Amino acid sequence: MEVLQSLNSGGVYLICGGIVAFIAAVCVVFMVRAWRAGLALGMDRTKMKRAVTASATFSVLPSVGIFLGVVALSGMLGTPWPWLRLSVIGALHYETQVADAAVERFGTAGGGMTLEIFPTVALLMSVCIMWGMILSALFNKKYTDRLRRAGEKPEGNGKKAGGFGDKAMAAMFIGMVSAYLGSYLGSFISRKPGPEGGAEYVSAVFSFRGPWMPLAVALAAALAMAVFTYFSEKKKMAWLDGFSIAGSMLIGMLVAAVLPA
Repeated sequence: MEVLQSLNSGGVYLICGGIVAFIAAVCVVFMVRAWRAGLALGMDRTKMKRAVTASATFSVLPSVGIFLGVVALSGMLGTPWPWLRLSVIGALHYETQVADAAVERFGTAGGGMTLEIFPTVALLMSVCIMWGMILSALFNKKYTDRLRRAGEKPEGNGKKAGGFGDKAMAAMFIGMVSAYLGSYLGSFISRKPGPEGGAEYVSAVFSFRGPWMPLAVALAAALAMAVFTYFSEKKKMAWLDGFSIAGSMLIGMLVAAVLPA
């Protein structure tokens, strides 16, 4: 409790809030410049207002997922730091995974945060995410040009082949999902002590006595995402794309809250 009080202190709020305020000010400056540039190009003012209104409207629900990430991390890292990390450059799955992995390395998994561990966790969460910006600044133009050329190559049936980026993203996503599901299944399968009290091993006769809640939540979220995808693609409701992640997360959390532990 004392650790969380320190991480939620006024000084931490002041530092993190100052950075977030600076980023917000930069966004406002670029928004004003974009508006003026549109007017200078002769764009219709009414259409520009509609674009701004639509963008603001469709940004609300997807941001619920970010808010849920702040809530989930605040129990271990306090509120200001997750608020900062998920307000600037970050991703919900990245922040939670790196924070949990860093804490586990100290042997205090499950939220055992200390003031000695926090600087290392915060440093990892900040430094590791920087490489996306650095590599994009150095190599993004050449990389996107290469992806575009690869996607323009026709296949045998006359259709354009998908670029390397599409295949790489699909493979990475499948691998990440498989890793998480494998972890859940590994916890679900019962274990028993090895010979002479040695290391544990998976029983030859699976009794399935481990925790099944993560599997149920993952299945519920996957089904919710499938429903969102069906309506957005098959029913031409493309506006649902921006809500699919947040909606799936909320449904998964609801299932976790309703089902018995």
